[in-house]
Amino acid sequence: MAGAPSGFEFTVMGDRIEIRHHGRLAATLRKSAAVKFLADVDRGDPQQLMARVTGNYRRGNERSGIHRP
Repeated sequence: MAGAPSGFEFTVMGDRIEIRHHGRLAATLRKSAAVKFLADVDRGDPQQLMARVTGNYRRGNERSGIHRP
């Protein structure tokens, strides 16, 4: 897939999860969000999930239709 997200990694640090994108901190999840994230990682594509959690998934042609009448 050409537009598939990549470069994400996560680290579990006690009760929080740090998500990094190309080595830079993109998001920190705590408490119930961290528990839900870990459950969702096992069920689907981890790269796609991390892109959605960090808000870094809206890149590409979905923005080109904004200025059309």
